[in-house]
This record gives sequence, structure tokens and C-alpha cells, in this order.
Amino acid sequence: MAGIFDGKVAIVTGAGSGIGQACAIAYAREGARVVVSDIQEDSGQQTVRMISDSGGESFFFKADVSISKEVREMIKAAVEKYDRLDLACNNAGIGGPSAPTGEYPEDGWNKVIAINLTGVWLCMRYEIPEMLRTGGGAIINMASILGRVGFVGSPAYVAAKHGVLGLTKAAAIEYATRNIRINAVCPGFIYTPLLEKAGMARGTELYSTISNMHPVKRMGTSEEVASAVIWLSSPQASFVTGESLLVDGGYTAQ
Repeated sequence: MAGIFDGKVAIVTGAGSGIGQACAIAYAREGARVVVSDIQEDSGQQTVRMISDSGGESFFFKADVSISKEVREMIKAAVEKYDRLDLACNNAGIGGPSAPTGEYPEDGWNKVIAINLTGVWLCMRYEIPEMLRTGGGAIINMASILGRVGFVGSPAYVAAKHGVLGLTKAAAIEYATRNIRINAVCPGFIYTPLLEKAGMARGTELYSTISNMHPVKRMGTSEEVASAVIWLSSPQASFVTGESLLVDGGYTAQ
């Protein structure tokens, strides 16, 4: 399966469904060998099968990105199998509870920050040394339009995604002369299982309301986000680092 990433190795976290699954499949389509990671083994293995059915190569590694040991073991497994790491999409995340800041549950806050922000840092903490060992690479951190703007009832998610953008900029500057490019993607509302669980399934009033918040009058698709991830990962984006690329149907242009 030759492509722009032929001979490269990629890791995608939260790759069992939605955006992560689309990114893993897209990396494989472009020739990368892919480490598919997720906390849910069944869905992660499904992604592996989808890649295999399309002629790609991958394997699954179960990991909770908020736990340092599990992230370290994920990177170790990737390098033991493929002897290198070139690309990473740090995508794993959760939505968390919905409540105003003054009523937000502490356990919900801690979990959202641990997975959505600390998890991204932990992944980079162990990805970067391996990329340096083999001469460089590209890292894409999954942020959100809520890393750019606020949203009622989601203080932890908004804070975490704003943090991801700051972390991305800091790391990008640190490794700019060492051939590691680090960028973020900021999707708008993308139709995924995460949104379905949040009550935004097609046909609901909330689905229509959220869709109409975008000037294009629809939600995005996981494949549209994956296309942005692939471009940022590719040599075509060789002069791009520290960027947060909006894929939001015009949401933040209003």
C-alpha cells in the first residue's frame, strides 16, 4: 500500500471510532504502518480489521492516555515492532459532563483534564524522543473549535482544548530546529459516536440546532478532519509548525 507515508510508522490514539478511526485508516491508505490505540479493545480491533481489509498494516494496543505507564508501553510496543516512529495523531478525548462552571463536578473536571490535556502531553513526552532518534517526525494534536472559543456548560473541555493549543505551540517552538513539526487540528462539530451519545443523533432537534450553528449548515465528517491531519503530517506542510488548523465549516468565522 504505497503512498506519501510509505515506510513510515504512525500512532493514532482514540482510533476505535470517529475521527481517530478515520485518521488511522487515512494514514494506512497513504502507506504508513499504523499503531491503533484505544481504551476499547473491540472497537480498536475493528479499525485494525478495516485497515487490513484495505491492504494496510497495523496492530492494536490498548492504552489509557491519562496513565503514564500505559502510554510509555504503547510507544515501546510500536518501536519494538517497527523500530521507529514518524507520525502521531494524539486524538483520544472525552466530552465530560455538561454543567456550568460553578456547579461542575470535580471528578468530571479531573477526568476531562487528565485525558484531553495531560494525555496529549504524555503522548508527546514519549513520542518525541523516538522521533528524535530516527531524525524527526510530525505530531498532530486533536484540539477543537472549543480551543478557540467558549461554550456554555463545557468548562473542562474548553479549558483542556485551549491547553492543547498552548502546549502545541510551546512544543513546536522547542523542536522546530530538530525536524519535528507539531501542529493541532480544531474540528467543529463532527458527526461521531461521541456526539450521538451526547444526544445529537441525526433527526433530533439538537442535531438540527448544532448543524445550523455552522455557516455550511451541517456537521462535518470524520474523513474531512482526517484529510487535514494527513496534510499537516505530510511533506506538503513542511513549513507549517505550531499551527492550529480550523476544520469547522465556518463556525469561528462568525
